[in-house]
Amino acid sequence: MSARPELWPEVQDTCTSMALMLVVVLLMGLARMVVQQQLHSPKALAFVLEFLATFQLCCCTHELQLLSEQDLDHPTWPLTLVYFFSLVHGLTLVGTASNPCGVLMQMVLGGMPPEMGAMSLLAQLISALCSRYCIGALWSLGLTKYHVTERTFACRNPIHVDLSKAVIIETICSFIFHSALLHSQEIRTKLRIHLLAAIITFLVFAGGSLTGAVFNPALALSLHFKCFDEAFPRFFIVYCLAPSLGILLMALMFNLFLPWLHGNHRTSKRE
Repeated sequence: MSARPELWPEVQDTCTSMALMLVVVLLMGLARMVVQQQLHSPKALAFVLEFLATFQLCCCTHELQLLSEQDLDHPTWPLTLVYFFSLVHGLTLVGTASNPCGVLMQMVLGGMPPEMGAMSLLAQLISALCSRYCIGALWSLGLTKYHVTERTFACRNPIHVDLSKAVIIETICSFIFHSALLHSQEIRTKLRIHLLAAIITFLVFAGGSLTGAVFNPALALSLHFKCFDEAFPRFFIVYCLAPSLGILLMALMFNLFLPWLHGNHRTSKRE
């Protein structure tokens, strides 16, 4: 019985963090509704929606990262939160990428004009930086004992392997996730969202302790901006070039190599 009063502050802090994430989701949802009613320019609408989606994703991930670092004795709890909020983002951010690699994938496959892609990338970049400073201001309120402003401005290096392994991990994560994203379009929406959330959770479980398994350059910039400032070449290669390489490998695999292999197989059958 004596352990329960000791655990109560931890439970309060966890509930406060979760409530903050849900408030962010609700506010961004309300903002999207207002924007869709008021803005009539397709380019302006796409820019603002991409900004709001990236802002939501980055703010929630800041809190998720904070929670995962506090409850090391129960590793399944952070993964449960990752799965749950992946579902939330999947349901609320339909029609937006909130990931430069997603934009790159659409551009490579011809699904997005270059000017629209550039505008989406700009919106994600600005949103990633804004979310970092907004979360710092929020943490300065001290709503939980883990909310420390200085934390957002410190470099907490997530890379615990050498550069080559880190590049391989982020490339593979990007390849797997975006391949699933591309080839699950015909699956029912409810099932598709659960599938993608499960894949994200698996990738975080497999690579989270090595590189963070971010596979999202905008999110990486928001989470580790100070690290980019202190070791730009290393972090740019791991969190920007490696996920983009995963996209290019995916496009080569499914657009060139597999069709070529299938064509050779059919030719050999005829012979």
